[in-house]
Amino acid sequence: MKLPSLQGPRFAAFTAASALVVAAFASGCESSPPEPTAAPDRKPEAQTQAKDTNGLLTEKTSRPRIQLPKPTKKKVSAKPVAEVKPSEDDPVKGKWTLADATKGLPEGKALTATLETDQGTLECALFDDKSPITVANFVGLARGVRPWKTPEGKWEKKPAYDGTIFHRIIKGFMIQGGDAKKNGTGEAGYVIPDEVWEDANHDRPGLLCMANRGPNTNSAQFFITDEAAFHLDGGYTIFGECAPVDVVHKIASVPTVREKPETAPVIKKVTITRK
Repeated sequence: MKLPSLQGPRFAAFTAASALVVAAFASGCESSPPEPTAAPDRKPEAQTQAKDTNGLLTEKTSRPRIQLPKPTKKKVSAKPVAEVKPSEDDPVKGKWTLADATKGLPEGKALTATLETDQGTLECALFDDKSPITVANFVGLARGVRPWKTPEGKWEKKPAYDGTIFHRIIKGFMIQGGDAKKNGTGEAGYVIPDEVWEDANHDRPGLLCMANRGPNTNSAQFFITDEAAFHLDGGYTIFGECAPVDVVHKIASVPTVREKPETAPVIKKVTITRK
């Protein structure tokens, strides 16, 4: 989800001939939630790929995927919100509030993001009471009122998500988008902290979450769960919930090659409303 600095060397380590594949290490910087070791309802495959620490595919192996028990729900406790250093060239110096993001919208309590895609429309209720920093950031980017750094390196105020794609898709796990560069390496030119609230479990499909490349590195990219993903609990901000889940499942079912869709689903427009 980050800009040019997101390219880094990758290292892979493999086990001895009789051992199962257990890890693949990398310092890649794409903002990606890691795929579960055993995705829901996924069968072992005769041909699979090794994963780096960000869940990205590195190279093919000819060994079956390790099939482990599904992760189970555990207690998630709220974490203090960290302070992050503002980007030096950020026009607002990291100071951005929900009031800034919603300025000009009608009065109301319920914030909704409508994602119009070429696969259907998603209505996402935003959890501004639980994740106010994240929701302010997302709303500001979606409305084009929060300055962000474009792929050309210019700070602009324009809708950040219109015309982007779901660039990474793993059926039974999640669909990821929000990158203006459309390849998983783009970001907004700054980062915001994690917001992990009490009982913030990735326990169902349709949850709207921030992608990151480590603690407190959220920026613009987001993902929507296709099924429960308990292994993400405590490490990723949940800031909304999208429906109908049938549309999420439809997007998650498009043909992919190495987690990249053959024809990427397009996010035509994101509209923010308040009632």
